[in-house]
Amino acid sequence: MSELEKEIQRRRTFAIISHPDAGKTTLTEKLLLFGGAIHVAGAVKSNKIKKTATSDWMEIEKQRGISVATSVMGFEYDGYKINILDTPGHQDFAEDTYRTLTAVDSVIIAVDVAKGVEAQTRKLMEVCRMRNTPVMIFINKMDRDGKDPFDLLDELEEELKIKVRPLSWPIDSGQQFKGVYNIFQKKLDLYTPSKQTVTESIAFSDINNPALEGHIGNSLAEKLREDIELIEGVYPDLDMDRYLKGQVAPVFFGSALNNFGVKELLDCFVKIAPSPRPIEAVEREVNPNEEAFTGFIFKIHANMDPNHRSCIAFVKICSGKFERNVNYKHMRFNRLMRFSSPTAFMAQKKETVDEAYAGDIVGLPDTGNFKIGDTLTSGENLHFKGLPSFSPEMFKYIENADPMKTKQLQKGIDQLMDEGVAQLFTNQFNGRKIIGTVGQLQFEVIQYRLLHEYGAQCKWEAINLHKACWIESDDAEEIENFKKRKAQYMAKDKEGRDVFLADSNYVLMMAQQDFKNIRFHFTSEF
Repeated sequence: MSELEKEIQRRRTFAIISHPDAGKTTLTEKLLLFGGAIHVAGAVKSNKIKKTATSDWMEIEKQRGISVATSVMGFEYDGYKINILDTPGHQDFAEDTYRTLTAVDSVIIAVDVAKGVEAQTRKLMEVCRMRNTPVMIFINKMDRDGKDPFDLLDELEEELKIKVRPLSWPIDSGQQFKGVYNIFQKKLDLYTPSKQTVTESIAFSDINNPALEGHIGNSLAEKLREDIELIEGVYPDLDMDRYLKGQVAPVFFGSALNNFGVKELLDCFVKIAPSPRPIEAVEREVNPNEEAFTGFIFKIHANMDPNHRSCIAFVKICSGKFERNVNYKHMRFNRLMRFSSPTAFMAQKKETVDEAYAGDIVGLPDTGNFKIGDTLTSGENLHFKGLPSFSPEMFKYIENADPMKTKQLQKGIDQLMDEGVAQLFTNQFNGRKIIGTVGQLQFEVIQYRLLHEYGAQCKWEAINLHKACWIESDDAEEIENFKKRKAQYMAKDKEGRDVFLADSNYVLMMAQQDFKNIRFHFTSEF
């Protein structure tokens, strides 16, 4: 095995996804704690403790207690190099999450024991299914009263349309929560509520050993034996092949806030989760072990450092090894670029890296050279695909509230749109700028960031639109006719492509009927 293959084999790149409030950021933080990447767990939501979670660092995130931008963090654990992408759970930022899922090899889903499977979890699971991404499930908040574990397993199978296999099992729950029996490692993990310390584990290979009563009492010991017998009877052993194909999900129980069950999840994860996998490009399939470097930009983040107004483009390395100060080919510009200060992230702390391997995520300083979906290679002509922009569902005119700051506003809008936070359309009829998003909260985030990061004030004006569709046709005349007839509703997107802004579903259907030779697209990738 070559040095390159060894490095790639030990990479584990995954995202944590869940419905808002299922404890995703807390789980991320605890994983970092085990990786020695942070040394004290900060309480995320408590106002008394001003330490905020390491992975939420935009001002608005701290105020709201929600993650709005995907954070990228890497650490070493047990001989493995782990890259976590913490994604926003809030549905208004779903698009950021969908894109993040194109850059990971597997996923951990956090589920709240009391609420079970929620809407956002279902949606995200669909995206995983589209790409056959392997999934593990962490049932969180076991120290609170919640659903019966068996009912929860049924619900997971039914709602997420995936088979499950518990690899740990809770001993009581809520106030009486005693811990879990770790089926994967054959040991007993006893629970003592504490946010800082790790609980004690007792090797316990035979569940019928009478010593069990000494640890958890008679009635619970009896129930645990029955439960485990039932599990072994109902759920077949974990089939690694089916897990890697995304057909069966291992399930763990714990409480992220109290740091319980997280290490068990991590220990199992590093052993069974896939190392970087081959990725489809338009031209061919790219294997991670290839010598030549390839990668794509899946996220752009403006103002990582408010003092410098800099953007950072995040590259997912798909194959080979990335090196600092080496010339790489930027496919869209068809020219060579070299990067003197690529960075790797540990939440807010970033450090310059000299080399990185397939599976790693590297930040490149960006002065406007990158768009989401751009491909970088060692020289081969390749294009990675599968990073769509979805058709927005909410629209507003954006107006300058301070004429003295026109330049700042323009620059702010440009950079934030490159991030893929929202989409910008310019109405061809009156020249006004329209911002389209998938959620209401994004308008607040844009307004807040324009003011605090660019010193520009914007105001919103309502506009009644149903959907934006990209149009194309092989019949130039028909396109011209369409544009004339719909002149008031024609706009251009940031790339200068034609977009039809339909003001109702009826208008859209009529347009599709009247103009048979025009193709209407609801994502920008076609």
